[in-house]
Amino acid sequence: MNRALFAGLLVAALSTPAFALDDPFLKRAEAVLKRQPIIDGHNDWPGALRGSFGEAWWSQDLKADSRQFKRPLMTDIPRLHAGRVGGQFWSVYVPASVTGPAAVKATIEQIDIVRGFVAKYPADFELAGTAADIRRIQKTGKVASLMGVEGGSQIDNSLPVLRAYYALGARYMTLTHVKHNDWADSANEPARPQPLSDFGKAVVHEMNRIGMLVDLSHVSPGTMKAVLAVTKAPVIFSHSSSRGLADHVRNVPDDVLTLVKANGGVVMTTYVPGFINAARQAWEAARNGERARLAALYLADVPRQTAALAEWEAKNPEPPVSIKDVADHIAHMVKLAGVDHVGIGGDLDGIESTPTGLEGVETYPALIAELLRRGLSEADCEKIAGGNLLRVMEAAEKVAAGMAGELPPDVKP
Repeated sequence: MNRALFAGLLVAALSTPAFALDDPFLKRAEAVLKRQPIIDGHNDWPGALRGSFGEAWWSQDLKADSRQFKRPLMTDIPRLHAGRVGGQFWSVYVPASVTGPAAVKATIEQIDIVRGFVAKYPADFELAGTAADIRRIQKTGKVASLMGVEGGSQIDNSLPVLRAYYALGARYMTLTHVKHNDWADSANEPARPQPLSDFGKAVVHEMNRIGMLVDLSHVSPGTMKAVLAVTKAPVIFSHSSSRGLADHVRNVPDDVLTLVKANGGVVMTTYVPGFINAARQAWEAARNGERARLAALYLADVPRQTAALAEWEAKNPEPPVSIKDVADHIAHMVKLAGVDHVGIGGDLDGIESTPTGLEGVETYPALIAELLRRGLSEADCEKIAGGNLLRVMEAAEKVAAGMAGELPPDVKP
């Protein structure tokens, strides 16, 4: 065995949770993921690489243990394999504050990162464009790689730009990020009278026509319902959890979950601690309030603000969040929407911290084991791991094939 191969296997072995050897549910989870590997809806590794290294990411060894980087990451190649990841939607995120042609340029640069690491590591990654591609690629042990545009402002109100992103490998677009755009409402700002404009409906129609999944994470409940009323294809929520368990604006209300079931879509549960645990959400709000108070009280004295906030945090430790919180959200959504409409979208490398037990991409088997421990069947877990997402993609592809003779909509923003 050559040294490089041995080193890769050693890192993968060290990435496996310590309880792997004696947990019967984890052994069953490994069997589940051998049949249906994980297809995760949202990972921000491209942005994390750019944020850590800039263009110098090209010179980084992505097979190294990224937990040892100066800025530790949640994703690297050995841990993707240890986590039994067979498909990944890589986020090509651009901040909502970046608009116009600058947003288009930044999006293409993010797409270039994904295409770059796929080209650099052909034994580990392969670009996918269809559900059939994912099914074929995951059988080889590679990670089928697709992209998600995380914000409708990134198309600069241009359907040709939307189509160009699709041609470059983007297979979903999140209609908004944390700000409203000209045609759709975000969950993070006050609702407007029309949560989805006529141009917004045209965007949804065009996404249906070309086979791009409509992603409703980040949008307001009004936008969710408006889209579900007009879309011809199933939708996804690439990284959202249940508002019934944690009343966060980024989560999906229970009444929308029933609409997703009727639509045939899938909600991909996220790991963001403040989204999935009400106590953590309240703590984060209190900390933000304290930070604002200290900034006003001590004005330009940043060291004093920092010291005072650290003192507050010592007196008010953050509430713990664990793998069980994520499983709770999955169980709740299975109960309301059905097991055919739930998936996984961790948002890894897009978040500051993770639930205990889900620290990186190597931990997906532990989550499947937790679901098995709670009584879900292996067939149900195969659906949640990736089968449901594949079904939604196939349905969207069928809708696109049926719309192939239609002309693009001619609606201005």
